Amino acid sequence: MVLRRVEPRSRLVDLVGELADAGVRLFEVTFDGDDAGADLVAVRELVAAQGGVVGAGTVRTAAQLEAAIAADAAFGVSPVFDPAIVEAALRAGLPFVPGASTPTEADAAWRSGATFVKLFPASSLGPTFVRELRGPLPEIEAIVTGGVEISNATAFLEAGAVAVGVGSAMVRATPAQRRDLIAAIAAAGGPR
Repeated sequence: MVLRRVEPRSRLVDLVGELADAGVRLFEVTFDGDDAGADLVAVRELVAAQGGVVGAGTVRTAAQLEAAIAADAAFGVSPVFDPAIVEAALRAGLPFVPGASTPTEADAAWRSGATFVKLFPASSLGPTFVRELRGPLPEIEAIVTGGVEISNATAFLEAGAVAVGVGSAMVRATPAQRRDLIAAIAAAGGPR
């Protein structure tokens, strides 16, 4: 679950509590907001008892990476592939998932030691891209984000993505719609 600038923190905590109760265990707090580090800590404290894992998203600069490490993020994610950021994260022991939107970027990111490669924006790339990428590059373990919703989440998983990152579709959904999306992802074999 990608949590991009969900404000105020009380709304963030309420949403995460609901999602954790529905079975979500992986959360990404984006580091493009003013209180991202404190938000990550609040989310981690909330989901720790349920085995939840919380990482830092939208990590594009050395300062954001340092803030994610200081907040004790379990992993880092970026919408882009910056070799220096990946190297610094891995050197610090932080599993890192850089972004890519072409086969060349995905291959370079994977060869850099990335834990996974984030295919972004998924809504522009589509499930066919994921399936076709897996043909010549089957070793790349891809997570798709950016425009993932109930209508396409299972298609991405069936095409070969190891996981999907759902953000705004989950935030703007009703509680019933959120439960349906979580159940669909779980049924398709994706992590929650």
